[in-house]
Amino acid sequence: MSRWISLFRKNQVVSLSSAIHHQKPSQASPPPIRVSITESAGRGVFATRRIGAGQLIHTAKPLLTHPSFSTLNTVCYFCLRNITPNNTSHHLLFCSEDCKHNSKVFYDVESRADWSTFHDYCRSQGLKYPLLAKRLACMIISGAASADFVDILQPASLSNEMISQMEEGFGLLRNAFIKADIMDEQMKFLSKQWYASVLSRIRINAFRIELAGGSYEDLLSMAAASIEAEIAVGNAVYMLPSFYNHDCDPNVHIVWIENADARLKALRDVEEGEELRICYIDVSMSRDARQTVLSQGFGFQCNCSRCLSGE
Repeated sequence: MSRWISLFRKNQVVSLSSAIHHQKPSQASPPPIRVSITESAGRGVFATRRIGAGQLIHTAKPLLTHPSFSTLNTVCYFCLRNITPNNTSHHLLFCSEDCKHNSKVFYDVESRADWSTFHDYCRSQGLKYPLLAKRLACMIISGAASADFVDILQPASLSNEMISQMEEGFGLLRNAFIKADIMDEQMKFLSKQWYASVLSRIRINAFRIELAGGSYEDLLSMAAASIEAEIAVGNAVYMLPSFYNHDCDPNVHIVWIENADARLKALRDVEEGEELRICYIDVSMSRDARQTVLSQGFGFQCNCSRCLSGE
């Protein structure tokens, strides 16, 4: 079983440094960070020593990934790496035998069901997070994850209207499993409450994987194009990166180079004890636009120094 499926237990981080630091054994020193409670934003990530501008702080493997509908035939179904499409095959693609093997934590169950109706619903509604919920449900049914796998992540507040809108997706998800003859015992966890809880966590913790180039130089050269075109290869959920709080003038950024493995790098010098923050949205937007997106999409009003200054 791949090590990324056993990162934590309910309400308790397990082996944090080994879960987020997958360098060579000779480089196995823990990252220069700690997770602590902030005064106003819940959990946060803090520097345990001075971190220089441009330094790689740590890497992180995803807990869950799913490609965008538009990239199903051009990226690895497991790690989201760009690959050459096979025009003669309608099967989902994997970039390596390792990814094909690691996908068994969900794919053996997923491949038993007909997802066409569920996917059509997601496409027509412009929904992406139910795809991650589907993948997690398959992992739980296969025995690779527990039903509380993402409970450690902060949930979003859901209105009654939002919960009501989720019911159709939940019904389609459950019906796909029922028609695939998944046993009732295996689906005991799959309730409306579980589905709403998972989506409430995915909604504010999923990252949009926008670029997956072959090198850091490729990433930089493609940056301008990201403003003009939809280049997201998929979405992913992580453990530690989800603990980073937001700032419209962040001191850390997150990048993806070859696949969904996240790399968090310092944008400027960071002093020991300083909180590390990333930007959840496009930093080039106006203050009013940022406030609207953060309020509607993440459920909070930003009071960072940039917003308070009116910039």
